[in-house]
Order: sequence, then structure tokens, then C-alpha cells
Amino acid sequence: MTSFKPASWAYAEDFADEPQHIEAARIQGEHLGATPVTSAAGAALRMLAASTAARTVVEIGTGAGSSGLWLLDGMPADGVLTTIDISMEHQRAARAAYQRAGYPPQRTRIISGSALTVLPRLADAAYDLVLVDGEKDEYPAYVEQALRLVRRGGVIVLDNMLWHDRVADPAVRDETTKRLRALGKELRERDDLLTTLLPVGDGLLVCVKR
Repeated sequence: MTSFKPASWAYAEDFADEPQHIEAARIQGEHLGATPVTSAAGAALRMLAASTAARTVVEIGTGAGSSGLWLLDGMPADGVLTTIDISMEHQRAARAAYQRAGYPPQRTRIISGSALTVLPRLADAAYDLVLVDGEKDEYPAYVEQALRLVRRGGVIVLDNMLWHDRVADPAVRDETTKRLRALGKELRERDDLLTTLLPVGDGLLVCVKR
């Protein structure tokens, strides 16, 4: 086992350039209290969207639009991002961010409401990529829906799976940390998924559906 040197981690985190339109959305998200993904995590999302040529993407947790912009930047020109958030204020900010970035309205489907109410209405195996970045206590339920929504060969991504460095510390036993730690291990052991944990941002758990 090799140790990840802090200097190398910091270098990797700062390696990806953050486009101006995404920087503006990130700053707005911080102002609204909608914690945005880091540039390293965003660049990983963009790469995953591009490598799978993801035309149909579901995002659980719109925030102020920065993660959606990273995904849109990696998707084909005819790709559609379906993004779900319970906060209409966040979604107004995201809609404005998409418009400023030059994405036409038909590239995004913005749905207000609880993800656990919206997700069951989406079609089975109709999506190339699902990003889970909503309420942490609801992650297991989100994943259950994501497994139904994503096609074979599609990708499920969970943000915050290192949870502020808490998941890696076995002495940390609060309910949220235990839930995320157990979920990561459960997904790792599933035969119908190929799973890896990327140490970017607050941790991206990436699963490919076999």
C-alpha cells in the first residue's frame, strides 16, 4: 500500500483548470450554501461523461449548477441533463448559470421536488450516467433508484464518499459516516458493478453497471 503524499494530493486537486462559467456558478453556490464540487471532482465528472458519451444524465442535487456544468461540458451536443433539487432558489441560480454558459434550454430538464418522489417517475435503464449528490442520509435509497435508471454499461457516481475525511477513520462512528462507509463497501462487493473510489474532492465513488 502506498501513502498519498499531501503535496501530490494538493497538486492533483489544483491540476484541472476551472472554466470561468463554472467558477461563477461555484462562487454562487458557496454564497447560497450549496456546497459545490471541487475543480478536480468536476473534471472527473466531465471525463466520465465524455468517456461514456453520456447523452442522458440524471443529477440528484442541482446546487447552483456547477456540477451540472462540468457534466454538460463532457456530454455530446445533443445530451440532456435532468437535474433534481428540492430548493427552487438553487435551481433558479443553476438555470441562470446554464444560460450564461450558452446552453440552450432543451439541454437541461430542471425538476423541483424531493428526489425520492421524482426518481420513481423516471424510466428504467434509460440513462447513461447518474450523479448522486443529495441528502447523505438518503444515499442508499438514491442508489437503489440509480441502479434501476442506469443502462448496462452506464455509470453511477456518488459524491462525498470520503465525507470530510471521516469515512477513512474507523474511530468516527456518527450515523452519516457509518451509512456512507457501509454503502461504499456494499457497492464494492456487488457482482453486477465495477466500483472504484477516486480520492478527488470529497471522494467520488464510481460504479459501472455490468
